[in-house]
Amino acid sequence: MYKIYYLSSCDSCRRILKELAPLGDTVLIDIKTQPLSSSQLEEMRQLAGSYEALFSKRARLYRERGLNKQKLSEEQFKTLILEHYTFLKRPVMIFGGNIFIGNSAKIVAAAKETLHA
Repeated sequence: MYKIYYLSSCDSCRRILKELAPLGDTVLIDIKTQPLSSSQLEEMRQLAGSYEALFSKRARLYRERGLNKQKLSEEQFKTLILEHYTFLKRPVMIFGGNIFIGNSAKIVAAAKETLHA
């Protein structure tokens, strides 16, 4: 099963979804209306290797809370991602045992190649 965690109000996420043209068995999860569970985040962490790899340091709240001036632990990254959806780097695409995190052209191209292989 393929899963894509995205934000429906994010222009980049919508553009990427359109570009990927997900297959029929792909589950789309809007993280604003369907908050992440601990088990979903843990699945992502196992594939990504760390919570920090899933964390968006571009989130407005990251600077507003002064988190950019702190050294955060893995547990803090986990707590923040579960606390507010904006802390998850988007989109997160899980295709089989592969995870693709973020919206860079390189990541999207690799995801597209894997999805349509």
